[in-house]
Amino acid sequence: MQTLKYIQYFFYLASNWNISIAWHIIRNEIIGEKKYGICSTGADELHNLEKKGIDIEHSTIYMPASYDLLEIVFDQLNDRNFRHFIDIGSGKGRVMCVAASYGLVNISGIDLSKELCEAARENLARTKLKFPLINYKIINNDAFYFEIPADADCIFLFNPFDEVIMSGVVKNIGISQKKNPRIITVVYLNPLHKALFTKAGYKEIFHTKRMNYLEASILIK
Repeated sequence: MQTLKYIQYFFYLASNWNISIAWHIIRNEIIGEKKYGICSTGADELHNLEKKGIDIEHSTIYMPASYDLLEIVFDQLNDRNFRHFIDIGSGKGRVMCVAASYGLVNISGIDLSKELCEAARENLARTKLKFPLINYKIINNDAFYFEIPADADCIFLFNPFDEVIMSGVVKNIGISQKKNPRIITVVYLNPLHKALFTKAGYKEIFHTKRMNYLEASILIK
């Protein structure tokens, strides 16, 4: 079953990008899924949400962040002690599971899809067996209306939605930071709307781009 998922995902990547990046990502999928002991491979264009009448106009398809890119950014963050890590657009929980392996304890994820949230709970349950001290929460909600918790100091985004929703998220982060002053780190993969953060006063402290598509930015304010 897992082999079929890899094959399907390979052809999806090859048809939407190119064969070189498809091979690169699939190789990392196989290594990463085994290393972290979870099942999070595959793309979801969210048609099930649309059929249920849920507005997905501003959402992008679900695709997990490549494991090698995740490890690059978490290596950059490894000397920082975050109180509360939040993945906005958390999908099947891959990022949260990797975060747990890097020593983060308080972890939350938010996603619009109920089905993806259920998959995330299954993956986090597996991860908790290896890291019993983690405290995780999966929230099925629209990011535009999500109130950023007062202790959230690291926020992860993998281009989960368009500029309309992202502008709302940036505003929500700003409101939370104003109410509860603190330094907030934003990890933004495929950062198409990075300018929204820089305009809000965030400073980029790390950037990497590989194979023209695998791009990550770490910003801080």
